[in-house]
Amino acid sequence: METVGDVRRMRLVGGNPALDFVNTRSGPPDGPPDDDTLTGYPELVAWGRYAGVLDTTAAATLDRLAGEDPDAAQAVFARSLRTRDLLDEIFRALAADGNPSTSALARLRDDEADALAHAELDPGTPYAWTWHDDRTLVRPLRPVVHAAVQLLTTGTLDRIKGCGGCRFVFVDESKNRSRRWCSMDDCGTAEKIRRYVAARRTRTTR
Repeated sequence: METVGDVRRMRLVGGNPALDFVNTRSGPPDGPPDDDTLTGYPELVAWGRYAGVLDTTAAATLDRLAGEDPDAAQAVFARSLRTRDLLDEIFRALAADGNPSTSALARLRDDEADALAHAELDPGTPYAWTWHDDRTLVRPLRPVVHAAVQLLTTGTLDRIKGCGGCRFVFVDESKNRSRRWCSMDDCGTAEKIRRYVAARRTRTTR
């Protein structure tokens, strides 16, 4: 079983909070996931703090609220898994050069409406939506949903890719759009090792 500490050891390689949220499940590039970082509401809050969508004060407030109403926290955790499934469906379709379903986009629209209903516009250059005053248990999900909509509406969608070695998705920010791996330290290195072993095996059988 994952712990809060395990959440902080995962790599944030998506280039967007929504994609990093999708990447809280791991596994092979094809087929179902085989591991899950999110095992309960405390892990959801820990991930939000680690991924930068919650600050320390907000995380402490949410931990306290969850302790006061564990049933409500469990309901929000179940909602977070449905949100992750939704984002997975949308961005995995785009990574495969397809289009998300209209029903998935409609659900994301409704989630975005809820997110903005609890947000405030903070002054800046430019102004930005923030959730500093949102003291509800759903708080970790709202900036994630908003990041997903921003990526869909302002991002370069053909840069959304799936890793060649695992199920992670990411925004390819390389200049020539040649990124193939979630991380060269993980899947990229594993592929290099596989090729090296295969090449040595070929040489020794000649």
